[in-house]
Amino acid sequence: METSWATFGADLHLELAGNRGRVALERVLREAVQTGRLHPGTRLPSSRALSRDLGLARNTIVEAYGQLVAEGWLTAVTGSGTRVAASFSAPSPSSSSSSDSPAAVRAARYDLRPGYPDLSSFPRTAWLSAARRAVNAAPTEAFGYGDPRGRPELRRALAGYLARARGARTDAERIVVCTGFTQALSLLCAVLAGRGATTMAVEEFGHTSHRRLVAASLRARTVPIDAQGALVDAFGDADAALLTPAHQFPLGMALAAERRTAAVRWAADAGGLLVEDDYDGEFRYDRQAVGALQALAPGSVVYAGTASKTLAPGLRLGWLVLPAHLVDDVVAAKLGADRHSGVLDQLTLAALIESGEYDRHVRRCRLMYRQRRDRLVATLGERAPHVRVTGLAAGMHAVVELPSDVDEADVVTRAARRGLALQGLGDFGDRPAGGRPSALVVGYGTPPAHAFTTALARLAATLAR
Repeated sequence: METSWATFGADLHLELAGNRGRVALERVLREAVQTGRLHPGTRLPSSRALSRDLGLARNTIVEAYGQLVAEGWLTAVTGSGTRVAASFSAPSPSSSSSSDSPAAVRAARYDLRPGYPDLSSFPRTAWLSAARRAVNAAPTEAFGYGDPRGRPELRRALAGYLARARGARTDAERIVVCTGFTQALSLLCAVLAGRGATTMAVEEFGHTSHRRLVAASLRARTVPIDAQGALVDAFGDADAALLTPAHQFPLGMALAAERRTAAVRWAADAGGLLVEDDYDGEFRYDRQAVGALQALAPGSVVYAGTASKTLAPGLRLGWLVLPAHLVDDVVAAKLGADRHSGVLDQLTLAALIESGEYDRHVRRCRLMYRQRRDRLVATLGERAPHVRVTGLAAGMHAVVELPSDVDEADVVTRAARRGLALQGLGDFGDRPAGGRPSALVVGYGTPPAHAFTTALARLAATLAR
């Protein structure tokens, strides 16, 4: 029976130009190992398979393998085949860096930076179960190039979930699934710029990466924040405004009811667009959850949500709920960016939501984060009573205001010496002269349960007088 190359057990790309003898084969195999193209432990094709693939005599392959085994480049074990020796690996690009380079700095053992969930709480069992159900039930066409908006199963599940959990007003046809909020914001800004927009208002404190994304397509106009949230009057003639109304990042206040009304009125009067970043709206503790701003004006508000806080950033799943007049342009931008987001994770998340496991996971996390918040407040109240903790009603972080004679950069440096990663308020915006006091933005979501007590103790020791 004729043997096809398609039946070979392993592929090995080797270029033998000119001399195609044993010596040439040994040379290209050595180079492949030296450069790291063949990693330690890589299993090589059998001599029979490689002989057919390269068109060389099998004895030539056997002799070349034998020579490289003798030299220590390869290992051969009966029943396990021929493999690249573990003692040979590619040189690291940073191997010549000095000991004081950033790559050589010891990573913090305890991470209290904001914006990160407890990854150890990811619902592995429920996710795997949902994945099995989703893959078994998925139509064959689901695994091809699909709708740039995302899988209909997920868009339908999200429409129902967002309506009941966040009060959003939408349907599956106006939802576009994105590769996280970063892509969602990038697509929106590009679409707005293509329509002639020039300016987007942004809150004076927020993610610096989001400001950079805005600035790549539009001019960012900084809007002051007070105890009631962003000052809507400062939007002026901007074409759009990016807000975190349920839980301002990072200061923590909710946009006051009158400000929400004023923002919607501004959008109606000025023809502007509001972009609502609802990054952790599910995690509300001390009062009724603040509903989505989008519900007040679905035709003027783009709602952006994500699974990064509720599940894990590594899923890279976010979504936009769009006014009808923006859907086609955003879908076209998504199609040009990456065609569509990963199908398997979309199907799995849809199954997780439909089964009720997503809601149960969110409730468990809400209780866990509230307990951590309470422990943070109690610990600092006992061991560092001179600091003031604010922004506590929701989310996974708090703002720790420092005494006027304490420099936040110095505190961050001292915390690093204790193996603690912290960020100061200055990392999230430019503090004007005479403005907000020095402060830390302390995330209590990241450390796993077994490390949280130690992380708190080190934070308290850093802040203690």
